[in-house]
Amino acid sequence: MTAPAGGFSRYLWGPYSSLALKIAAVTFVIDQAHKWWMLLVYQIAEKGRVTVTPFLDLVFVKNTGISYSMLDQSTYTWQIVLALFAVVASAALWAWLAAAGTGRLMAWALGLIIGGALANGLDRILIGGVADFFSLHAFGFYWYVFNIADVAIVAGVVALLYDSFAGSRNDAAKPR
Repeated sequence: MTAPAGGFSRYLWGPYSSLALKIAAVTFVIDQAHKWWMLLVYQIAEKGRVTVTPFLDLVFVKNTGISYSMLDQSTYTWQIVLALFAVVASAALWAWLAAAGTGRLMAWALGLIIGGALANGLDRILIGGVADFFSLHAFGFYWYVFNIADVAIVAGVVALLYDSFAGSRNDAAKPR
């Protein structure tokens, strides 16, 4: 599908919107399927900490804050506020892609971020916080517990950074 000619509609659909939508949908579905499998089928909450490797455990943690449990509040109203923030941020990223998308890498990156943000937002509405399961650790130090949506968001941010620096480097290398 081609980008609309102009006006407000140019913020709704652009040349890379279809790819980003597919990536966001796949990210959302994989994350949600994994979370509900871990909670309902594997029943991780009842098992407690499960050692997978010497540096990776599975455990259920409900994060009621944002990254590293910052701004932690367990009220359902706060969870709705954070879920709405995820929707607003995702809409802003979508508009950015539709209006100014520069390529496939940007579409992948924003699709991963949007899919991950919306998946975590849905957790906040359905279970009152984000369901996290993967706990990396080494030498007695434990990093934060995370989920597939978090991995997608981080990968999307890294891809956006790479895309911005690669574009700058390519522009600088062009003869004048």
